[in-house]
Amino acid sequence: QVQLVESGGGSVQAGGSLRLSCVASGYTYSSYCMGWFRQAPGKEREGVASIYADTTRYADSVKGRFTISRNNAEKALYLQMNSLKPEDAGMYYCARLRWPGYCPPLGIPAEYNVWGQGTQVTVSS
Repeated sequence: QVQLVESGGGSVQAGGSLRLSCVASGYTYSSYCMGWFRQAPGKEREGVASIYADTTRYADSVKGRFTISRNNAEKALYLQMNSLKPEDAGMYYCARLRWPGYCPPLGIPAEYNVWGQGTQVTVSS
């Protein structure tokens, strides 16, 4: 069974940091692009970062503050979030691209067909 499980969300003050984790199971993890998405109440889901092999991509709003990484041996995906802002708040999801072998430009949820349950991030000002 293909599955993604996130952890690491929480509540922080603006300027603080959080590290999100996602553990995959049920498929050849290293073959697929992985992404982090977020969704705030009343807003569409948006791409935050993606990674495949040595290629990473970031939304402009998080560049320089967030770092995506992965450990293929442990089938794990991470998102280190620093200098958090209130506008970073929302439900964060890890996701796997539909097709193996490449990573498209960031940010189209429909291209990802395996999703975690989400982890909540709250940032207070």
